[in-house]
Parts: sequence; structure tokens; C-alpha cells
Amino acid sequence: MAQKKAQSTQKKTAEAKGASTSAKKPAESVKAAPVKSEPVTKTEPAAKAEPAKKAEPAPKAEPAKKTEPAAKAEPAKKAEPAPKAEPAPKAEPAKKTEPAAKAEPAEKAEPSAEAEPVKKTRTTTRKTAAKKPAAKKTKSAAKKAAEETKPAAPAEEAAPVAEQPAAPVAETAPAAEPVVEAAPAQPQYDTPRRSVVFIGSECHPFVKTGGLGDVMYALPRELVKQNCDVRVILPRYACIPQKYQDKMVYRGEFYMDLGETGRSYYVGIMEYIWDGVVYDFIDNQEFFSAGNPYVGLVEDIPKYCFFSKAALAALNYMNWIPDIIHCHDWQAALVPVFQKTLFHDSPVGRAKSVLTIHNLRFQGIYNIPTIRYWTGLPAEVFNMGALQQAWRDANMLKGGLAYADRITTVSNTYAWEIQTPEYGEKLEDHLRYHSYKLRGIVNGIDYGMWNPATDPALAVNYDITNVLERKPQNKLALQKELGLVEDEGKLVVGLISRLTNQKGLDLVNAIVPQIMDGNTQVVVLGTGDKEYEDTFRYYENAYKGMFSACIQYDESRAHRIYAGADVLLVPSRFEPCGLTQLNAMHYGTLPIVRETGGLKDTVEPYNVFNGGGNGFTFDRYDAGLLLDAVNRAKTEYFTSRYHWDEVVQRDMAKDVSWTNSARQYKDLYLELTPW
Repeated sequence: MAQKKAQSTQKKTAEAKGASTSAKKPAESVKAAPVKSEPVTKTEPAAKAEPAKKAEPAPKAEPAKKTEPAAKAEPAKKAEPAPKAEPAPKAEPAKKTEPAAKAEPAEKAEPSAEAEPVKKTRTTTRKTAAKKPAAKKTKSAAKKAAEETKPAAPAEEAAPVAEQPAAPVAETAPAAEPVVEAAPAQPQYDTPRRSVVFIGSECHPFVKTGGLGDVMYALPRELVKQNCDVRVILPRYACIPQKYQDKMVYRGEFYMDLGETGRSYYVGIMEYIWDGVVYDFIDNQEFFSAGNPYVGLVEDIPKYCFFSKAALAALNYMNWIPDIIHCHDWQAALVPVFQKTLFHDSPVGRAKSVLTIHNLRFQGIYNIPTIRYWTGLPAEVFNMGALQQAWRDANMLKGGLAYADRITTVSNTYAWEIQTPEYGEKLEDHLRYHSYKLRGIVNGIDYGMWNPATDPALAVNYDITNVLERKPQNKLALQKELGLVEDEGKLVVGLISRLTNQKGLDLVNAIVPQIMDGNTQVVVLGTGDKEYEDTFRYYENAYKGMFSACIQYDESRAHRIYAGADVLLVPSRFEPCGLTQLNAMHYGTLPIVRETGGLKDTVEPYNVFNGGGNGFTFDRYDAGLLLDAVNRAKTEYFTSRYHWDEVVQRDMAKDVSWTNSARQYKDLYLELTPW
């Protein structure tokens, strides 16, 4: 009897416990509902992305949207004010999907495979938004959508889920993360990634004396857009503006032996990151404290011997080993020589090297004992096949050409010209020997700096659609600024150049009296040889109101001359590439050029019979031929204005940006590094 009583007591107790357990279970599921629906709120961005789905995926997105009111209402579950958040019709379907939240099996089947459909729908084409009639979809469809949105929710906010003991929810976070990353991903790169370091003596806006500074600025930025990891290594000159010096970050320092000096030299690394390009400045006040980057050959030889070796040592120190080392002109020409000799067994010795010739006239020639003293290079490099020149001298550029894996020039025509005695600067035989690795790639211009539609220096901005109306306004503003007769009917001839013999200024001096006919104005901007500066000042005095000589370097005024002039003179004796004719064309100013180097590659002569071409050219270096080209331009301007305007618009439409040039450099890098 007592035994029976005990059994009945145990039975009642078990029933009571079962009742309390079953009573707790609904409470737990209610409690879990806000947590599970709360992440749905967090996936609101994903829900907005869902409308991008086609056909079937579209309805799936709609229920997810409808759960939004429920999610918003859940935190305030006591009052159940879901209808306040959205219209009642939308709130009711959301409540219907709440049981789906209770469905434990759906949560158990939560592995990353469930997140995959979400990832796919995020990256599909976004053609049409989900339509309202989707509200009438079946309950099972609503459940399915709710289940799909659940795994994505933890990716947005894992914190609320962390409070729950359910491990599978936490597991979905890594799977859902790519959903966020997949949206901005776009196939803008069609070639493999390569790392490239540019080593040179100048770069805009830190220090610039010519076209090299523009190339070192624009080409790395464009290569970043074409899937390259790019660094630029420069000397830290004292003349770099303080606003950039202040932003440099100390990266490290070390000491390096140099040549036969018997000393160790300090090498500091200061870093500045801008638009995806890392700029590393080699710091040493002993070499780079002068006010200008180039002082004289006696001072510059030790400076650039140190810089070339320090740049390679810095790459090893930072443990950043590039695929390609791209050097520029004689100041960095010893880099391939150092790399293949003293650095051959170091990590940086594995890289391939490219040397670009911007101007063959400047080569870094000095006597062999001095170069050997400052470099410490082995004796075998001082032979006729490498650095040695004229028996007693060492030519730094010549050595770089011998040791580089590839040689480039800044135009196709110049690459051919420098292999001839007329343009070879005594290296034509050496270049012909290495012609198998020589090629020309024409420069471009940076549309961020040179764009008449956005240029802040101009009186009136314009583009190809309104150039014919607005360019004359810039002409009047330029005439007023320079004290010239204000008349938009006059032909304005611009000349923006270094005033040196290379630029053909002796030809210009010879024809000025013949082109000053009362309907022509001339504007000169630049500095250089005293004879040319004085001659142009004389012409300004002789032709008051019609000739302006701006003997200065003024970047913003150069922009205004490009915009206000009708033609631009570039009658160079030789021109590796030339950027002024490219700038002029982009601003709707027709170039008058001699057919040499990059001028020949970029300017097609105007054809009076079919209206083709984009400028006026002459071939031989002769003042009479220059005068003829100017007169041809004047004839078209004054007598065939319709055809002139066509050429202006054609020039503005021509793509002279860095995009195509950078693609050719990228192809060259891939050719050198096929792995």
C-alpha cells in the first residue's frame, strides 16, 4: 500500500514537472522569436538588395520586407504595435511568418549552404524591384523567404545572436560576410595583379622640373586602376613643400656603406600615401639639402649614386619586393646595375627591371675613378659594353641600358630615332645592340589636372559641347590679363616651353617679324637661356598689345594660355614625346609641330582636301617650313572657319589620357613576369 502511494506521488510529481516544462517551452520560443526576427531587421539592407532578383527570387525578397514591421515591433512585444510601423495589410503577413521563426528544423539546417543563394542574389543583375502583388504569395513561400533571410542576418550583426546558445547561428556569420563584400565587387581588372616600384628623381606635386615629374605622378595612379600595387621612391629634397613634409610618416632607418668611401651613410624612409600610391622618400640631409633637385654634375653624381643604391636597400629593409622595378632617366639608371651585381643575391635581386628614357641628351657622364669611388661596383661593369665611354669616362645611363631587362622611350618614333646618329647622342650603336629589348610607349596626360570642363584656373569652363561658344571668352580674358588688344577675331599663337635650343626657338625668333601682321597675337611663357628670354622681351616692346613675353614658370597661367590660344607652337629640334601638344588638343587648341619623336606620333597633319587631321606639321628643321605651317593655319582660321571648328572638336574628342599608355606598360610587365 505504501509502495502504491509512493508510485502515485512520483507520477504526480513527474506530471507536474512535465507540465511546467511544457509551459516553459512556449515561453522560450516566444523569447527566441525577437532574437531571430531582430536580425531580420538588421538584414534590411539585404532585403533592399533582394529586389534585384529576377522572376522567382523577387517574391522571396518581398516577405523579407514584410517581416520588417514585425521586426520593428518585436522589441516592444508587450504592446505588439506592429501595425504602427507599416500599414496593417503588410504587418499581418509578417505575423504569419512568425511561426516560421519557431520552426526549429529550419534553424538547424542553417549551414553556410543556405547563405549561398543570398550571395548569388546579391550579385545578380538588378533589373526590377519586387512588385506589391507578391503579398498574395502562399504561406510556404513566405516561410521559405523568412528562412533564407535568417542566415544573412547574423552577418550584419552577430552580437544579438551571441546571447543565444544556438551554435549554428554563429557559424553562418563567416558564410554571410562575403555577401556584403560581393555587392561592390566589379570585374574592372582583366589582367593579373603585379607589384611595381617607380624610382626617379622627381614627381609632381612634390618636385617637378619637366615632363618626368608628370609621368611619375600620373602613370602610377593609372596603374593602380589597372590592378597594380605601386610604390614610388624619391629623394626627400629640402625643396619639397612643407605641407607634404608634414604629412610624411617615419617608416624606419638604417645605415648603408657606399662605394669606396669607407663610411656608413644614414638612410631614412619617410612615407606618404595618396590615391592608392605609396610614396617613399629617401632621407639624407647630406645629399638632399640643396634648394633644387639638380645643382650640377659634380654634386649630382654622388647624390644619385647614393639614391640608386639606397632605393634598393630600402626595398629589402621594408621587405616589399616588387615584381617590376621601373627606373627613369640617368638619375636612376644605376639601379639595374646595382641590382644585377651588389644586390644579386638579396631578395630584391629577383625583380625584373625596366628603364625609361625621357631625354637621351642627359646621361650622367663622369670619369671612371669618381663613379667607381661612389658606387663600389665591380671592375667588370666598367667596360665598353656597359658603363665605359670614350675609354676614360663612365656613362650611368649607358650602364643602365645594358643591365635593364627592358628599355622604353616615351614614343614609338623616338625609339627609332635614337638608333640613328642624328638623335643617338653617341649611344646609337649601343642602342641598336640592345634594340631587341627597346620599345616606345607614348605618354598621356592626366585628365584630373588637365580638363577644361573642371579646370579652376580658367575664366570660363567648357567641354566639347560648348567649346565654340566659350573658348572665345577665355581668349578675351587672356588678352585682358596680358594687356593685349581685346579682340576675339584675332588669331592667338601660344608658346609654352623651356626656352632652350632643343625646343626650336631659333626658328621662332626668325619668323616672328613675318607673322606679326595685325591680325595675329603671340603669347610666350617659360624660362631658360638668356638669349631667348631677352629676344622675346624685345619683341614684346616692339609689338605692344600684340606680343606678350611671360618670362616665368606659372602653371595656372599655362592652363589659361591653352584655353585662350587658337594654336600652339611646338617646333622642336627633337622631342621624345612632348606633353604640350596633348594638353593643347584637349583644350581645343590646334598644335603646329615639327614631325619628330612624339610630336609625329600624336599630331596628324591637316588635310585641306578632306578636312582630316588634327594639327599643322612640317618635317625638316627649317624656319621657312615653320612659317609655311603657321600661314596654313592662319588661312584655315580666317577663310574656312567651319572646317577649323570641326578640327577643334575632333581634337577635344581624341583620347590622350594615360589609360591606353598604362595598359601598354601593364602588358610589358606581364610579358616580363609570365608567372
